Amino acid sequence: MTDQTCSLLGDPYPTSDDHVVAAALAEAAGDLLLDIRTHLGFADPPGLRSAGDKGAQELLAAELARLRPADAVLSEEAADDPARLRSRRVWIIDPLDGTREFSEEGRSDWAVHVALWVDGVLAAGAVALPGRGVVLATPHVVGPPVYSGQPRVVVSRTRPPVQAQKVAAALAGDLVPLGSAGAKVSAVVLGEAEVYVHGGGQYEWDSAAPVAVALAAGLHASRLDGSPLRYNQANPYLPDLVVCGRHLWPAVSAALNIPST
Repeated sequence: MTDQTCSLLGDPYPTSDDHVVAAALAEAAGDLLLDIRTHLGFADPPGLRSAGDKGAQELLAAELARLRPADAVLSEEAADDPARLRSRRVWIIDPLDGTREFSEEGRSDWAVHVALWVDGVLAAGAVALPGRGVVLATPHVVGPPVYSGQPRVVVSRTRPPVQAQKVAAALAGDLVPLGSAGAKVSAVVLGEAEVYVHGGGQYEWDSAAPVAVALAAGLHASRLDGSPLRYNQANPYLPDLVVCGRHLWPAVSAALNIPST
């Protein structure tokens, strides 16, 4: 395929490159969300959350329909189309991950997720952290630096799972509360934490892009029992997740009472 170019935020990019498209769309949705935040302010948190979800969804849906009209899309903010189960290419998106944090002034732990699943595997992915001006995207993601301090285990702000508490105790580590799943996985990728353990219920759009980025960075990512994370399933419920450095996986898996591989 020859490279076509289009202009998104004034920057031409090759639309034949799925990695570039994922990153550009995540960044564009993030910039829109920042504009919505600035325009509406924080006086009406429910209204701000609704406007953010709607605006980012409309942008991503329109751009994917234009750039990848033959591909299917699975989004948190749109009705599920069973036709995706017959598609070889499915974009899995969360237009605004961490709506609570998005509506709280001063918080940056919210994200935009854009991932592409092709023939059973995550083929591309990007996580934008608009509040920090950061986009992490495949195929080239720098892994975290070596850290010799007390391990940090990122968990939900409101419901840290018992599994995470077990891992933190086993590693003599600290629990670090953060908002969105994308922000938590990004913290591990960026070397701001060492482990992310989640056991309280998620869907494919919560983890697809973050996992694609984590794997590209050379990290371990799996279900809590060590089994692979599978996407584009008939039921998109994917309730648990662990992301950590590969060197930590044996200790993490032992704390979770499963054999490491």
